[in-house]
Amino acid sequence: MLRSMVSMQNEKVKLWKKLKQRKYRERERLYILEGPHLVQEALFSSPELISAILIDEAFHLPKDWPLETIEVYQVTHKIFTELSQTETPQGIIAVCQMVRPQITLKKGGYLLVDSVQDPGNLGTLIRTADAFGLQAVFLGDGCVDGYNGKTLRSAQGSHFHLPVIQRNLFDLATEMKHLGIPLYGSSLQGKDMTTVTVRDAAFGLVVGNEGHGASPELLAEMDEEVKIPMEGRAESMNVAVASGILLYWLQTGGLAHRG
Repeated sequence: MLRSMVSMQNEKVKLWKKLKQRKYRERERLYILEGPHLVQEALFSSPELISAILIDEAFHLPKDWPLETIEVYQVTHKIFTELSQTETPQGIIAVCQMVRPQITLKKGGYLLVDSVQDPGNLGTLIRTADAFGLQAVFLGDGCVDGYNGKTLRSAQGSHFHLPVIQRNLFDLATEMKHLGIPLYGSSLQGKDMTTVTVRDAAFGLVVGNEGHGASPELLAEMDEEVKIPMEGRAESMNVAVASGILLYWLQTGGLAHRG
């Protein structure tokens, strides 16, 4: 059922506007997802996580969307632009619930992200992990918010395909080592990845901050520090690009070395 909402003083509107800030997202366990593609992904992947859908007064909902159990509000253009987090609003927003996924570490790949600051990079890392079929992405202390609007747009719906979990990476590394899951850290001081033997089908890959890489203390916990051989003159690669190469190596290039 489509309901109208015209007042900026409506309590729901006041709450939704606060979700632009991380502290309120974390307090309310809610976040804003914007644009037809992402809302459709949420609707068809995890409809139970959608608390409400908001549409601008000029937006036309697709007729084939299953909206019977979801609260849909048509809001004024003024309200919509106040809630939007993009320069060019696309006419539709979903208010979604954050999940607290509980996973059991097992065979498979895991991406551990240490202090990445750019939301676009983080979203691309999540999307890349999804593309390679990883089991989860873990965000360490100091990472940009996984539910930042730009992070969500860059991830292109991958939040609904694999768990994205906030964790202390030192505790996680200890747990993985106890389970025999090898850990690889991306580092410019590491070994050429083509000379490193990949020991097991399970792995954890640690990638770090855009300017400084992963912390030396965390890298000290790794089984191997690895780097991508580069023939050009660039000092380093973008963290998301480097992660894609390393994940490809771990999942395919290292296959020849596995027993």
